[in-house]
Amino acid sequence: MKEKIELPSVIYGTSCLGNLYEALTYNTKLAIVRECVANAPDNIVTFDTAGKYGAGLALEMLGTCLTALDVPLEKVMISNKLGWIRTPLIGDEPTFEQGVWKDLKNDAVQRISYNGILECYYQGNELLGKYEAQMVSVHDPDEYLAASTDEKDKEKRYKDILEAYRALKDLKKEGKVSSVGIGSKDWRVIERISKDVELDWVMIANSLTIHSHPKELFNFIETLNKKGVQVINSAVFNGGFLIGSDYYNYKLVEKESVEGRALFEWRDKFFTVCNTFNIKPAEACFNYGFNIPGVVSVALNTTKPEKIKMNVAMATRLIPKAFWDTMTAEGLL
Repeated sequence: MKEKIELPSVIYGTSCLGNLYEALTYNTKLAIVRECVANAPDNIVTFDTAGKYGAGLALEMLGTCLTALDVPLEKVMISNKLGWIRTPLIGDEPTFEQGVWKDLKNDAVQRISYNGILECYYQGNELLGKYEAQMVSVHDPDEYLAASTDEKDKEKRYKDILEAYRALKDLKKEGKVSSVGIGSKDWRVIERISKDVELDWVMIANSLTIHSHPKELFNFIETLNKKGVQVINSAVFNGGFLIGSDYYNYKLVEKESVEGRALFEWRDKFFTVCNTFNIKPAEACFNYGFNIPGVVSVALNTTKPEKIKMNVAMATRLIPKAFWDTMTAEGLL
């Protein structure tokens, strides 16, 4: 079994720094980063970011805020999910995930290949300023494959992904990065890639939550655990919906649709159970997503600086068995 990298229980997401859903002020972003640093376990603060977040804005703001706070380089661990590169903004809003990112001045396009991923890596470090990414991965390979025009194009795109990983492995061999992983919303794509690429860690987004947790995914995580591949669980709130947002997995829920009504009914029942046990929905979501064998970290994102200390405390919050029994009895698990 490979030597495991050390990851904290809570990794700070940075999509809020890239204006996800709303454009925060600089002072709010600075306060968020300040609280992340202040509440970092073992005095090492770990951030998860990506060129896709605000078309590089999250990277830029993270570097700017860390510099303003004068955080020592050795006290910062940055994971940069690579695959999207900043480009000029032509229209009124970016061409990716329209309606989600606010007040952007740039666009981003996917660039997955050997040279493309290196371009993303170097641009990311440039945006970070004096800080550099130590953990790197290919971001959204599932979306890249889904954009295929036919099976031939799909296989070509998969080879592009493997070439991108060859580049990341070269960066690791050269000592420029410490670990190589993957970030994807479709865990099946992670499973496929993990058979062809030796990974140090995987970040599973939107797939392993208190609301959505297929049995096959548990089996896959067990397989990863046996291989010494650590799992970071991301988007345990399904993009914020499970704690009150109208967005499920970063898409606005249509309340009058069949799917929308089902989601809101599930959430109403979930909130009722939480109120009965005096448990915050966020605490239940974190606890479920964290206490799975093989999962070592949960990536959390917030727009409110005052919530960061509470978010970190969720890693040690005990949830009574009666809560889970009630969730099961109500058909919510």
